Amino acid sequence: MENHSVKPTPEAKALSLFLMAYKTKKPTYKEESKRINKMWAQVKDGELSKSDYLLEVDTMLTTFGGYAAVVEKTVKHYIDKTGIWKLEGDDQYCQDAKAIAEKILNK
Repeated sequence: MENHSVKPTPEAKALSLFLMAYKTKKPTYKEESKRINKMWAQVKDGELSKSDYLLEVDTMLTTFGGYAAVVEKTVKHYIDKTGIWKLEGDDQYCQDAKAIAEKILNK
C-alpha cells in the first residue's frame, strides 16, 4: 500500500486527460488510454519502472505535438464541449491548464 503516494508527472496527467477527452473521436485514442493506464498500474504495483513509463509518456506526447500542445487541445476540447474549464488544483498540470483556459476564455 505504500505506492499510493506515487503520483503521475504533469506530462503523464496531460497525456491521460488528452486521451480521455478524445477517445470518442478516434478509437485508437481509447486503446492508447487503456494501454497507458495499464502501464501506470504496473508502475504502482512495482511491475514496471517509472523511467520506462515516463519514456513511453514522452514518446506519446511527442506524437501528439508535445506537452503544451496536448494541454491546449485538452483544455480547448472541454471548453468547447461545456463552455467552462473546471479542473482545479495546485499541481503543475492544473496551473498550466488554468493559464491556457484563461487565455481561451478571454478571447
